[in-house]
Amino acid sequence: MSDNSEHGTADENGAEGANDTGGTNSTRGANSTRGAKGKRSRGGRSSGQPRRLRIGEHAFDLTRPDKVLFPDDGLTKADLVAHYHAVARRALPELRGRPVMMERHPDGIGGRPLMQKNAPDYFPDWVPLAEVAKEGGTVTHVVCDNAATLAYLAGQAPVTPHRWLSRADRPDHPDRLVFDLDPSTPADDPAAAFADVRWAAHRTCELLDEFGLPARLMTTGSRGLHVIVPLDRAADFDTVRAFAREAADLLVARHPDRLTTEPRKEDRGDRLYLDTLRNGYAQTAVAPYAVRAKPGAPVATPIATDELDDPDLRADRWTLTTIADRRAAPNPWPSGSLRGRSLRTARKRLAKLR
Repeated sequence: MSDNSEHGTADENGAEGANDTGGTNSTRGANSTRGAKGKRSRGGRSSGQPRRLRIGEHAFDLTRPDKVLFPDDGLTKADLVAHYHAVARRALPELRGRPVMMERHPDGIGGRPLMQKNAPDYFPDWVPLAEVAKEGGTVTHVVCDNAATLAYLAGQAPVTPHRWLSRADRPDHPDRLVFDLDPSTPADDPAAAFADVRWAAHRTCELLDEFGLPARLMTTGSRGLHVIVPLDRAADFDTVRAFAREAADLLVARHPDRLTTEPRKEDRGDRLYLDTLRNGYAQTAVAPYAVRAKPGAPVATPIATDELDDPDLRADRWTLTTIADRRAAPNPWPSGSLRGRSLRTARKRLAKLR
């Protein structure tokens, strides 16, 4: 299953689908026009009095902080806000300047999600926004440029932020390319199933090394793993998507019994799916350190290449309650490691290999 959730319903604040096309932008602030009112949780129990939070230069009221969002785990809205505040230092470099789609679960993860693009008009005026083109108009996204915005969003029950692969100032030119490695069939033993993902990630990294491109790895918190290539924004989405598909096709040609690019599940068999479809305008990928709306509250977590050799590695290895130890360890994506690279030489090398 793709990690870029495209299901859900539109709400009164303008949640939309995930396939808008177009391309221009401007960044502006929104006017705060109405505030959220406190409610009572199901069964008549209070979800707690609002809490005034100050993060950096900004302050906001966290309403219903004791509202349980993960019923099997007892995790609340306050727990979610605390997580995003704690991971902000590592998460923000991959969020700054990017439009964000909000996967909202106002009634907890047991309800149907709202996939929301448009920023509601009641958001504080200090929340950065970006207006980008879509087919037939524009849409105004939130942009997470600071820790306060990231925490504030969590307080609105967007459990998972999904980020664009381009930045708002040049939305047609991505600075990230993503290979989504997705098991085609579930297994009773998650670690055994993930062994195929680990193997495929190794093969993908080896191919990228042939092209002279760096690879950064991240567990998705769902079922698979992302192999991410930082780009210099010279190529447009059409060029990047074509390169990603041709690279994936080469991997399939080398390993036809284990890998596939077939979009239809019934045509994949037991082969692992190399998904390159998210490399397009307005498509999104789960953000690093984002919590997934699943029991246990798994977290999408950056990893180092050598961690692929760990047989205990799984897509949901780290959770909201265990990620603190991970934050205390050295950053697998250190500052400067995500410098964008050109596809020019890589495309020439790919052409010779095909």
